[in-house]
Amino acid sequence: MITEKTTLTELAAIVSTALERQGIIATLSGGAAVSIYSDNRYTSEDLDFVTVALVNELKAALEPLGFEHTGRPRLSVFDHPKTRWYVEFPPAPISFGGTYVDPSQCALIDTGVGKLRIITPTHSVMDRLIAAAAWNEPQSLEQAQLVAEHQRDKIDWKQLNQFVIREGIRDDKEVHEFYRKMDRPLPDQTGRGERI
Repeated sequence: MITEKTTLTELAAIVSTALERQGIIATLSGGAAVSIYSDNRYTSEDLDFVTVALVNELKAALEPLGFEHTGRPRLSVFDHPKTRWYVEFPPAPISFGGTYVDPSQCALIDTGVGKLRIITPTHSVMDRLIAAAAWNEPQSLEQAQLVAEHQRDKIDWKQLNQFVIREGIRDDKEVHEFYRKMDRPLPDQTGRGERI
């Protein structure tokens, strides 16, 4: 089922489907979501699935697919001999700064090889923007822009604006740069926009 030709999206869907069959809710986030939402303009090295599941429960779902629990570099890491991507399971809840997201608020995408539970494009931009603002990280800012450019019609700008205000990052230079590059008004305190 998993071969050297399996794409990141296919691998994510295979893993997501196998976990759901075992009753495990796990949501793809992080760099792999950026890869998927940017049509692979950004390349992730791993697949981060946020879950409350324990390692033994994950083993039961993934070992039949050929994954091995290596625990390197972190305890929750699984490798597969036929793919370069490793799978990691950060603990729940899904959060972007102080904003928590329930898995039911995420997307469920039918990929053709299985259903993939994944954060939404808006969540992905939130994730990268909060990292860019917190760490003054140009790479995270670039990733936020890639997702917003490739998913323009799927970004909930009202939700994103409210997030920027709520998280207190409106005045960060990275956030200003993001809105400028997206040709969007910077959110004001009401969550609406004002031109910069």
